[in-house]
Amino acid sequence: MRVAAIGIGSNSLRMLVADVERGRLFRLDRYREGLRVFAALDRQGNITPEMTDKACRSVETFRRQAVECGAERVHLFATSAVRDAANQQAFSQALLDATGLSLEICSGDLEARLSFIGATDGEPSGLIDIGGGSTEIAVGHGTEIQRAVSLQMGAVRLCRLYPIQSAEEANAVVRVARELISPQRDAFLAIRPPAWVGVGGTFTTSAALVQRIPWNQRERIHGFSLTRESVQAAMEALAPMPMDKRLALPSLQPQRADIVVHGIAILLACMLELDLPAITVSEHGNLEGYLKVKYLYDGRL
Repeated sequence: MRVAAIGIGSNSLRMLVADVERGRLFRLDRYREGLRVFAALDRQGNITPEMTDKACRSVETFRRQAVECGAERVHLFATSAVRDAANQQAFSQALLDATGLSLEICSGDLEARLSFIGATDGEPSGLIDIGGGSTEIAVGHGTEIQRAVSLQMGAVRLCRLYPIQSAEEANAVVRVARELISPQRDAFLAIRPPAWVGVGGTFTTSAALVQRIPWNQRERIHGFSLTRESVQAAMEALAPMPMDKRLALPSLQPQRADIVVHGIAILLACMLELDLPAITVSEHGNLEGYLKVKYLYDGRL
């Protein structure tokens, strides 16, 4: 069976089209658009009408692409930004009216679970998923999650609160992020899984920056090991860099140029607090997790 999952994140709209055969998930195509729903939350916490209209158009475009690819079923879910929105019900209804798709809004715990299942291969692992609005940390084995937490720190969220124009300001954001992680530190250190995996644009961008390769060279990004020293060096090199120079870097996806340092600051904070000398980058995440749960496991999110 060919299926598709569309995920509305805080920073990006993404879709995975995959075949489910013989108890396995076979990835076919990925699609991405920089939507920035979190940045469109107004002072009352509502998703603006302009963003609602844009999201409806973009999701409908993705839905049509999925159908053209032969998908028999198309699923739609959302994470941190929509979870935070005061008008999430109106947003969901607008999407249903425009696309015919019912929106499933993930809790923070569910978001962590989906990312973990999507990115790990059954071995005992730890996972960090840095998004635009939140960061999920989980430890588990197979489909069993031993501990998971969703923290209100994401690259877009921190970018709105703490401008960064120097290495000193970047390290100040690292300290802010460490304070948010610190209450969870001992519980995760007590488990100490043998390996850690990182998912999300911060990780793939960091892998490209460290290797000095184009950001879309996925075959060299997936599975790359980021060291704590290389992450700190990338953050401190980018922090004072003017936007025009960032945009000229082939390793940096243009839509991430303004938030990349904040994401890397969160990554460094996680590595410091959780005592991680290195972490492996994965291109798989909650889209894979969503489809695995729906079609390979119990079917209940």
